[in-house]
Amino acid sequence: MTFRRGFKTEAERIALEIRAELGWSVTDALDVFAVAEQLAIPVVPMSALAGGSSTNGFNRVFRTREQDSFSAITIFTGTARLIVHNDSHHPHRQSSNIAHELSHCILEHMPTRLRDDDSGCLNWNATYEAEADWLGGTLLIPRDGGLHFVKLGRSIEEIAAQYCVSDKLARWRIHQTGIVHQAERFARRWR
Repeated sequence: MTFRRGFKTEAERIALEIRAELGWSVTDALDVFAVAEQLAIPVVPMSALAGGSSTNGFNRVFRTREQDSFSAITIFTGTARLIVHNDSHHPHRQSSNIAHELSHCILEHMPTRLRDDDSGCLNWNATYEAEADWLGGTLLIPRDGGLHFVKLGRSIEEIAAQYCVSDKLARWRIHQTGIVHQAERFARRWR
């Protein structure tokens, strides 16, 4: 995916601004629920829908048989937003899911209908999804924070634990942002 010019820099700026507003440094784990509260976006766990009954169709399907098929969704009502997330996922995945949905809100992505009326297919805006993935990861692991820990010699697993994210997400951020190469150059200079 090719992002619009300046998007990655903008994402880093947004992540730093949000952290500053909440009094967090680039090395602190992000509390997505606090970010949502700051942005006045309610976050509702899927288990709270229809009283949390495991017998209702939505919960029964997405908490058991199709658990990986539903992560989170942002629901728009006028200018208000509400995020519903699958709380049967691991807490690290929940944070990632919610950060992704918060990113749609922060970037002011226009809402779309879930399904195309004519084809019945899921509406999918690849640009919006890629931007929300990137900003969501940036919110969770800002580049400067990741670089700090790599320079300290921390492993991917240690960085993931520091930020309360999955190893997979930490590895993706460290490699996609060029942190590995920058840290290697830094290490060569100090040898």
